[in-house]
Amino acid sequence: MIRYLLIAIAVFSFSAAAEEDAVDCDKAVSTLEINQCAAIELGMAQSEMNRYLAASVKNKSYDPELIATVKVAQKNWESYMSSHCDSVYTQWREGTIRVVKSILCETKLTRQRTHEIWSNFLTYMDSTPPVLPEPVTE
Repeated sequence: MIRYLLIAIAVFSFSAAAEEDAVDCDKAVSTLEINQCAAIELGMAQSEMNRYLAASVKNKSYDPELIATVKVAQKNWESYMSSHCDSVYTQWREGTIRVVKSILCETKLTRQRTHEIWSNFLTYMDSTPPVLPEPVTE
């Protein structure tokens, strides 16, 4: 719970800071800048996952049972991701690196989930092109 509060505060402050001064993520050095850049990457990964998930639901709209199970799986995945990244945060709880380690954990798992969504629901067994291009996993 505390981790989410810290991340929410960090993301909010990053948003405010981004409006004032855009951070150059290639030259980020301070903990604040590194966390801000990690939060930006997580936001982009989450947006991409949501786009792939929405495309999956649209692509499989003819099968309401499948859509229902995909939504359950997504909810379960979110619980897993949260629990797992909480453990990463706890591992690093004594240092300032804890926030970025947790954010990086969420980003990695989000990208992996996006690829799983693409692989299972947006590609075909034959030579039909996928509904969306293969997402980046790293």
